[in-house]
Amino acid sequence: MNLIKNNTTPHTEDVPIVYSELRSICAPLLGDEELALVDKAFEYVKQIIGDKCWEWGEPILHHSVEVAKIVVKEVGLGVDSILTAILHNAFEEQEGAELKYAEIEKLFGRPVKNMLEGINKINGLDTETISVHSENYRRLMLALSGDVRVILIKIADRLHDMRTLDWVSDQLKHKYASETSYLYAPLAHRMGLYVIKSELEDLALRTLNAEAYKYIENRLKETEVQRQNFVADFVRPISERLKKKNFKFEMKSRTKSIYSIWNKMNKSKVDFDEVFDLFAIRVILDSKLEEEKSECWQVYSMVTETYQPNTERMRDWVSIPKSNGYESLHTTVMGPGGKWVEVQIRTQRMDEVAEKGLAAHWKYKGGKGNKELDEWLSSIREILESKETSIVDFIDDFQKNIYDDEIFVFTPKGDLKKISGGATLLDFAYDIHSHLGDQCTGGKVNGRHVTIKHVLKNGDQVEIETSKNQKPKVDWLEFVTTSKAKNRIKSSLNEAKKLEAAHGKEIILRKFKNWKLEFNDEAIRLAIKHFKLKYAIDLYYNISVEKIDPLEIKNLITGKEEKSEQERVAQMVPEEELKSLHFSEGEDFLVIDNNLEHVTYKLAPCCNPIPGDNIFGFVTIKEGIKIHRHSCPNAKDMMERYPYRVIKARWKNADVRNAFQATIRISGDDQIGLIGEITNSLAKDFQIQIRSISVDSDNKGEFFGTIRLLVFDTGHLEFVMQRLKQINGVRHVSRGD
Repeated sequence: MNLIKNNTTPHTEDVPIVYSELRSICAPLLGDEELALVDKAFEYVKQIIGDKCWEWGEPILHHSVEVAKIVVKEVGLGVDSILTAILHNAFEEQEGAELKYAEIEKLFGRPVKNMLEGINKINGLDTETISVHSENYRRLMLALSGDVRVILIKIADRLHDMRTLDWVSDQLKHKYASETSYLYAPLAHRMGLYVIKSELEDLALRTLNAEAYKYIENRLKETEVQRQNFVADFVRPISERLKKKNFKFEMKSRTKSIYSIWNKMNKSKVDFDEVFDLFAIRVILDSKLEEEKSECWQVYSMVTETYQPNTERMRDWVSIPKSNGYESLHTTVMGPGGKWVEVQIRTQRMDEVAEKGLAAHWKYKGGKGNKELDEWLSSIREILESKETSIVDFIDDFQKNIYDDEIFVFTPKGDLKKISGGATLLDFAYDIHSHLGDQCTGGKVNGRHVTIKHVLKNGDQVEIETSKNQKPKVDWLEFVTTSKAKNRIKSSLNEAKKLEAAHGKEIILRKFKNWKLEFNDEAIRLAIKHFKLKYAIDLYYNISVEKIDPLEIKNLITGKEEKSEQERVAQMVPEEELKSLHFSEGEDFLVIDNNLEHVTYKLAPCCNPIPGDNIFGFVTIKEGIKIHRHSCPNAKDMMERYPYRVIKARWKNADVRNAFQATIRISGDDQIGLIGEITNSLAKDFQIQIRSISVDSDNKGEFFGTIRLLVFDTGHLEFVMQRLKQINGVRHVSRGD
């Protein structure tokens, strides 16, 4: 940020007043020694910063103290965080920061020094645009995923920035508002700071869409009296019932934030008057810790006895709190006039955790951290430290998924696991362990077999099934929802692609050596451009999976096309294999000998060609030459996609007769003894060797069979088929593939 040094503004006079307010807030919460440290930090910063101001005229010291007020009053953090907030802008444009950090550690302790380093790393990043400065966002998120208090202080810092946005330039307003909506509001939500989250969203909307903000603000003012009357009518019978049962409680209404209303209007495509849940009623109980759950459920029972509940909108975060510590019972009931109203039931302790999030959670846990939140931050670090992670995709997923409700499911042993709403079985497998996700083939949910796409629901008992042969697929990315699953799948796919590409590079290197061509960067660049690829790894990968033939690259570099079949084959198969192949002297054909020993070609199992069939050869990269019938079901695709790998071929006329496998489809009347008669005729009458036979029948009295047998050529096969048709009961005989 640009500074106006030694510039006195009207805000300068506010600094002592603001600091006095901070001290008044801290006094009842801190001991004398801690309060003395706060004074010491203020004087220390005052000596360094003096009257320096931001470019819009606000004194830096004024901002720092205001952030400290938010940290203690609205977030509820302790003395180390208060000191860090006061000190967090002490080193703006200061040289020798390392020496200053050493001094900070000596004066205020290592935790303060560590938090300051984290915050200053964030402040030193330019996060104006995500797409252009994606690596900066990676660093920002990594810095945030260290000490949780760094996140909370940075949220407080951003809240004060947004509250004073009117002072800054229009360009800076838009930058701050976009960044807040995109990153800091979702972070506040994840930390359980729901009040701050709502304020950040509202302030961002006021800048980014002032017209919409003003419209909703005015409509809320117009309907305020009407809402107050409705709330009074709604709470009266509930209040009376609670008093009769001697509950200590308070009830208040909470109007939905402007941003939430705007978001609902846009998502549901409705007008302001059609948003039915403009406000919620909150019942806050004064309960003893051991009686909290019981009393919340008693009140829930009274509310749902008074008003008709919508069972699909019941949320129980009392039995199993959210991972950020949030606890509350939510139910939606039909109030007076047929209006739906959300009722939130919680205790004073739960309400403080809901208002102040993580800090209050720490307070009631005796200073202990939140294990699930720590695990979440660890998963953030794991994802971001992966080189395969797209930070743009990560931030998009982070913003979308962080607002999803959590659901809980159980392992076969009964262990409870939390995962975001909408997660699939595969997401859950990856959440347990990345290798479990990679090998997941499906599973059981509540004892019933389901696919990896199955969406989990609250309370499901989940068992994962795996196979060592299973590998991540590209289409998995279309249905998984969690960032962890997406990034692991991408990482696994990239590893597989790298291995395949390495094999492809070996293939092309070998070919270049056989062709006596120089393998260099220029040749590869030419090939990449020709095939419209981005990187060399894509070229090598396509060579390995046979999408690109090396011969195409050779022709591209030399500018020559091979003429004869023999010359073409010579470029595609190793020299030692070429010796076992024979070509006709007149017409240009690869000659297929009836004797299949010691040759490099193979008869394709997809169509089982035999002498007499019209055939062609297809040069594969890994399995030599395969011989196909022209009527092969794969022939059209091969000839259209890889014409340069198709070679003309014919059978050699020879006296030596060898047997070839053929397939016959046969059907007829399902009568006793018919199959025995067919097999007996083939074996005894025709001297045919049967390789396999399978028969099935339907409820109409007809059988269908497939026979695989050995014949000498097409004439022999046709003779056998005609004789089978003459058997009584056989209706249809045809050649199969």
